[in-house]
Amino acid sequence: MSMLSIFSLAIALFVLGVTPGPGMFATISRSLASGFVPSLTVVAGIVTGDIIFLVFAILGMSAISQAMGNFFVVIKIIGGAYLIFLGVKIWMSKPVPVQEVQKKKSKKYGNYLSGLVITLSNPKVILFYCGFLPTFMDLTSLSAVDICIAVVTVFIVLSSVLAFYAYLANRARIFFSSTRSVKRLNRTAGGVMIATGAAIAATS
Repeated sequence: MSMLSIFSLAIALFVLGVTPGPGMFATISRSLASGFVPSLTVVAGIVTGDIIFLVFAILGMSAISQAMGNFFVVIKIIGGAYLIFLGVKIWMSKPVPVQEVQKKKSKKYGNYLSGLVITLSNPKVILFYCGFLPTFMDLTSLSAVDICIAVVTVFIVLSSVLAFYAYLANRARIFFSSTRSVKRLNRTAGGVMIATGAAIAATS
């Protein structure tokens, strides 16, 4: 890969990352509800999904991924329902001061799975890797080193963008110290998560 190709990929990924979507909303919601570190597990799941689609595109499996429409519909419904479930749990959770939330252990596997499902069921991500990316990069001519560079680029750019959103959300939650304000914060985060899940399940 030339430096121009790497730069072009990084810019495209940056635009993909900063554009409002299920991944961004889920990351912010988890950070608001549980803190910065748990939200990073969600980010890890999201980035893993992106890397999976990148490999699909590189291996010429775009047609296969598009042909698996019914399978992705099932994933979307399950993923949407799971996010709605998480949103309801956050909404109904007992208000706990931020300091105590930070001491509690979070369910890392659940956070990671939610991030992974969000990406695998996101039409925008599927379109980017299976439709848009091949138009400005010759994916068939990539060497093993080029593939590694592309994977690292995806990891660095998307992780940085989403982690930044998570950091901002976590900084915001520091100002919510009273039980009443924490309750409002939980309902806001839960509402966003529920809306994200509903949007994923409803999107064709």
